[in-house]
Amino acid sequence: MDKINSRQQRILGILEPNQTIGLREILEKLNQEVSIVTVSRDLSRLVKLKYLHRVGQGPATRYSPLPKSLFFRPIDYRKYFEIETDKRKIIEGFNMEIFAQLSDFLIFTEKEQSELDFLDLKFRNNYSQLSPTIIKKEIERVIIELSWKSSVIEGNTYSLLETERLLKEGSEAKGKKKEEATMLLNHKKALDFVFENKDLFNKINRAKIEQLHKIIAEDLDITSNLRKTLVGITGTKFKPLDNQFQIIEAIDKFCDLINETQNIFTKSLLSIILLSYIQPFEDGNKRSSRILGNAVLIAHNSFPLPLRSVDENLYKKATLLFYEQNNLNLFKQIFLEQCHFSVENYFCI
Repeated sequence: MDKINSRQQRILGILEPNQTIGLREILEKLNQEVSIVTVSRDLSRLVKLKYLHRVGQGPATRYSPLPKSLFFRPIDYRKYFEIETDKRKIIEGFNMEIFAQLSDFLIFTEKEQSELDFLDLKFRNNYSQLSPTIIKKEIERVIIELSWKSSVIEGNTYSLLETERLLKEGSEAKGKKKEEATMLLNHKKALDFVFENKDLFNKINRAKIEQLHKIIAEDLDITSNLRKTLVGITGTKFKPLDNQFQIIEAIDKFCDLINETQNIFTKSLLSIILLSYIQPFEDGNKRSSRILGNAVLIAHNSFPLPLRSVDENLYKKATLLFYEQNNLNLFKQIFLEQCHFSVENYFCI
């Protein structure tokens, strides 16, 4: 985020999607002793930095949030999720303009991008010094740990050790549902496919996404075709697209955005969050999105994101925050933390 002070951040936090607001209303909501001149100066800066759009003149001047403000306006997620699901003010419908809004959009600040470039270089240097045997073992570890964590996020109860035994020895854990083992094994099959065909994901298209999902959905009573009807999402009033024609349009716009984006970390982050947002399938969307986000990184010879240390409840909240507010702050924070964790824990010298 551009350098703005805490008061300017509070102003951004006041504005809601599709809302216009005047200076007097902002002053009231700030609820602190601050002059009109100071707040006017704050608003002018936020307009200049393209967080806000200004219309009108004099006392009739109104301000509305621009996409940049929506994506990164500060939201206290703890307070946000204290509000009951049905009482939260959200963007209830799918934002079809989001692909254009994110085109050429700088997701990462200059400092964040510098950190990512450093991590990428460190990983490549480490990787170049590893033997083929060690690389093979590390890839196996990545597959096990990503399969486990991605499944845990979806409610799977296998432990990491039970997952390792299943994926390496084919030994199912006692007292667990067959579907849980199948979910984990399907993750492994999908990741094996990605590592064996990594160049395939230098560019993505609808067929490749459907191919990944088909592997994820195998033997799980999940239709592998694109959805034709509305699907509900637990814990939110957000309603994704409800017909196949719009879903196809969204998928195609999504693929164009990812393919046109040059930054590999932006490509990966947007692959994960936007495919999940589109919800193109009846089930298995978030699993497919996490595999795709990794496939993009692997295709560009960068480090994978096994997500081993991620808090699954926080991950779910970050995803819901994007669905409901199109806000990327929390999800980006998780993404950056997992980038650091990956380079510090995998393919190390």
